[in-house]
This record gives sequence, C-alpha cells and structure tokens, in this order.
Amino acid sequence: MDIFLQQMVNGLTIGSLYALVALGYTMVYGVMRLINFAHGDLVAFSAFIGLSVYAQIFGESITSLVAVITVFVFTAAIVAFVGVLLERLAYRPLRTAPRLSAVVSALGAGLVIQNSVMLIWGPNMKIFPSNLFPSTIWEIGGIVITFTQVMILGVSSLLMVGLYFFIHQTKIGTAIRAVAIDQDAAKLMGINVNRIIMIIFIIGSALGAVAGLFIGTYYRGITFDMGWMYGLNAFVAAIMGGIGNIPGAMLGGLLLGLFNAMITGYISTQWAETFTFVLLIGILVLRPTGILGETVAEKV
Repeated sequence: MDIFLQQMVNGLTIGSLYALVALGYTMVYGVMRLINFAHGDLVAFSAFIGLSVYAQIFGESITSLVAVITVFVFTAAIVAFVGVLLERLAYRPLRTAPRLSAVVSALGAGLVIQNSVMLIWGPNMKIFPSNLFPSTIWEIGGIVITFTQVMILGVSSLLMVGLYFFIHQTKIGTAIRAVAIDQDAAKLMGINVNRIIMIIFIIGSALGAVAGLFIGTYYRGITFDMGWMYGLNAFVAAIMGGIGNIPGAMLGGLLLGLFNAMITGYISTQWAETFTFVLLIGILVLRPTGILGETVAEKV
C-alpha cells in the first residue's frame, strides 16, 4: 500500500506537468485546428532559459522566494514572446493553406528550436541547482513528499483552475471560445481573430515555460532534445482527454501521469512508453473523441 500511495503522489506530480504542457496543445488546436508540434521544444527551451536567467541574475549560490518568482516570470515572458514569433512566422502565413503545410511547418519550427538550444547551450546535459527550492521532505505514513512536489502540485493546480475561469468568466475568454467555434462569425462580431490567436500562444507558451522549469527542478538534468518526449506525452494526454477540450487536457495529463507511475513502479520503466501508447489506442478505439471530447459536426 505504501508503494501504491507513493506512486500516486509521483504520478500526480508528473501528471501535473503533462497537463500544463497539454493545455498548450489543446488551446492551439481548439482555435486553429492545428497541432503545434514545436510546443514540446519550447518546453525544453524554457528550462535552459530559466537556468541561464537564474545563473546570470542571481548566481548559483543565491536562492530566495524573490529569485524563484523572478526566474519563473522572466522565463515565462521570454518563452511567450518566442511563442508569438513562432505563430507570426511559421503559422500565420499558412493559415489558409492545406493543413499538411502547417504540420510540416510546425515540425520544422520544432527542429529549429531544438537545434538552436543545442548550438547555444551545447549537446551535454545541464544540471539545475539543487537549492532553487528548499530540500524539505515530509514523511507521512511511509510516503515521502518533497517541497518541490508540493510546489508543482500547488502551482499547477492554481494555473489550471485560473485558466479554466479565465476562459469561462472573462470577455477575452468568451472571445477565445467564439473564435474556436467559428472564426468568420467572430470577425463579423468585431473580434480581432489575430489578437485572440496571439493570446492563446502567449498563454500556452507561458504554461509550457512553467512546466519546463518544474521539469528542471524536479529531475535536475535537462537536455536539448527532451522536449520531444515530454511534448509527445503531453500530446497523448491531450488526445486522451479530448483534443481542444481544456478540462480534458487537465484530466488526460493527470491520468497519464498516474498510469505511467504505476507502470514504472510495478512493471518496468522501459515499458512505460509502450503501455502509454497501448492505453492511447484503447481509448481511441472505445472513444475516438477522447474522455471529455464531444463529436462536432463538420461544416460543409
């Protein structure tokens, strides 16, 4: 039972990271019907940016609440700016082109970001400082919970709840939902579609930046190509929950994290990815739209 509960905690922690990244995929798809395959590489990029910001501004021996907040805010702002550039240069010129063109552009943009990270920071693994968060550990009935896990779960939950209310309780959120339903009708109602798309890239990229920093602080080691695997798992989570559905992305991320933790704890780490895609295939066979996805009529 202790092992099961420990894996539950680990799975919720990893699932929170998947959920944050999956939200970037699902928001872009919900509005643009585009899979932003470069999103995972933005997550990796954010980890390196955060490490550099921390080292350059505060030095590796200084840690405080102000330092942590500054690193997260600066990193989210930089990655959000890169996300806007990505949309402006790689996606907007192809908005009326066939979908395959946009997919190829997304894959190309991801390779550009990945190789840029390799050229700037090198191909070797970089190590996050261990003192960014306190090394406090709580042991409750045989279950070990670290301060970093509490931060990941707490901040991720706040961001996910905040995003949900932002989408459903604000004017900008209403505009986002309107553009997701019908861009032409939204234009007729006076909504600036380009501005809305820019906003979703800002939000999605910023959430991915937070996830990238948490990945660095949780696992310590970061590599230039790690974005592909985290992005792929988050993409699977978004499909599981229902691509284009924000609560679905959250649920899919948490469920995938729990599933991976259980496979890792009871079977083998090497089999975790295999079972992930077996789970995905099973869900798509039983419910092609995902757990919370809805069948939408195609306009003709």
